[in-house]
Parts: sequence; C-alpha cells; structure tokens
Amino acid sequence: MLRYRLDPGDFAEVRFAVSPLTEVTLSLRALRDPGRFPLHLAWLRHLERVLPDLDEPMLRALCDDRFWTPDFLTPRPASPLGVFERELAAVATTPTATVARDLAAVHPLAPPESLQGDPLEVRDRALRAVDAYHRRAIEPFWPRWRALLEADVLHRARQITERGVAGMFETLAPTVRLRGSVVEVRLRSMPGDVELRSVGAGLTLVPTLFTKNASAPIAGDEPPMVFYPARGLGALYERTPPPPAAALARLIGATRASILAELELPMSPTELAVRRGITASAASQHLRALRDGGLLEARREHRSVRFRRSELGEALVGRSALGG
Repeated sequence: MLRYRLDPGDFAEVRFAVSPLTEVTLSLRALRDPGRFPLHLAWLRHLERVLPDLDEPMLRALCDDRFWTPDFLTPRPASPLGVFERELAAVATTPTATVARDLAAVHPLAPPESLQGDPLEVRDRALRAVDAYHRRAIEPFWPRWRALLEADVLHRARQITERGVAGMFETLAPTVRLRGSVVEVRLRSMPGDVELRSVGAGLTLVPTLFTKNASAPIAGDEPPMVFYPARGLGALYERTPPPPAAALARLIGATRASILAELELPMSPTELAVRRGITASAASQHLRALRDGGLLEARREHRSVRFRRSELGEALVGRSALGG
C-alpha cells in the first residue's frame, strides 16, 4: 500500500494532467502481456506491424514483469496538456544518479543487456528508442487517445465541482481511496506499506489507457502522483457512430444529430472527417453550425481547434437517449 499524506493546502492543488510521454511509457506494458489489453486490439495489430522496425529489445527492457517502468520516463507533468517533444526534451536532462536508481528499481537483480553500460548512454539510447516508438506506434492513434483522456479530465473536474474532491475520489479507481488527509493507492506489486508526505507539492492525477486499477511512481522522492484508468476505453476504437434519437434528428437533422451524439470525446474537424469518411471542409461546416447553435464549445490547441459538447448539447443528447 502506498500512502500520500497531504497537507491541508494540497487539496486546493489537486490537479489533472494529460501526459503523452507517460502514455507512451505505460503502453510498453502491452509488449510484456498484450492479452491484458484486449480493448486495444486495433492498436495492437498496428504495433505488431511496426515493431520489427523499432528497437524492440530496448523497449521491452523498459518494462518488467511487474509492469514497472523507470520513473524518469513518467515525470510529473509540467502542464495540464503535455506535448511529447517537450516532455522528452526535459527527460533528456535526467542526471546519472536518477537514471541508475530508476533502472535498478525496475531490474533489481541484473539489467537486460540493452540497459547495461554508462547510465547516461543508456538514457540516451532509451530516449531514441522511445522517440521512434512514439512516431511509429503511438502518433497515428494519439488524437483519439488524447480526446478520450481529455474527456476524462473534464468529467473529473465536473465531479469535483458537483461533489467535491472526496466525491471525485470515490469513482477514480477501485484501488484508490481518500481517507481523511491520506490518499491510499493499493499497488499489487509493492510489498508492505510506504507512506510519503507531500510537503506542499499538491497531488497530480494522470488518466491513462494502460492501467486497470491505478499505479504511482516507485521512487519515494517523487511528488505525489497517481495514474488512474480513464473512462470510455470500450468505445475508443469504434468507427460507427451511435444512431441519433429520432426526436433529436427531427430537431437538427440526422447528420448533425449523429455528430453531436458522437462528440462524447473532443474532436477536431480533421479527426471527425477521418471517422466519418467526409471531407474536412464538410466536417468543419457541421461543427461550426452546431457551435453557432450553442450545442458545441470550441477550444484552440496549438495548430488545431477541437470541439466538444456544451452543457446544452449534453442535455439534448441525454434527453434524447432517455426519451427517443
């Protein structure tokens, strides 16, 4: 059992973050045991095709049979919406002692051949392997993954608004519990109990697609952080949008009703166009019309604009699902 003892001020510093590097690192668990991730079958097929072109021995060495990965590859996110290249550049400055400690925690007896040698050289080889793995195996799927992770964060933020931090923790994960000022994380692979104090560092919660319960950094000096399972994984790779309810279709048209029903996860015009097999301009037209009608909200992220249902859009979809 891992326990984080929080100071009173930490409860005002509970924050969520989406970390591409963390997701890339935790996805290496699928190399160890693909059968544990049956809902990722579409991605696993893609991974099988590109794996021969990657540094497979290094990638496999970065995750052990307990599903532990080196903590320096899952640092505390610096911003709520991470950028992979920036996170990787930050990790490239990890000092020798930290790299050696984290690799020894994953492989306490004897490191695999890929991890032997000078720790900084091993670090740089590992980062090159992870970078190539990201480009070939993860990047084609990342827009969809990111949309689901961000949707989960929005859901948790609403829970805090409606039910408070304690109410949000009740649904976070089966193995995470808030008892007074202590966050308990039950880790299957950690023998005994470890208790850490936050010393005012707050608590960061990171949704992931690659844990069934919850996990946390192994090193005791890491700021409090919990990786928890994101909602909606079962629908992640669905290509067929749900049929709109008849009443909603009569109100705004069948096409836009189905788009509104599909936007449970935030999406850009390009992502919507790919999912529905239409042109990007047609997708943009539908999305703008729904936004102008108050059913969607738009948010700019780097070079793209992504749309999600507004409160009014959520209410319409919810009512149509109940009443047809």
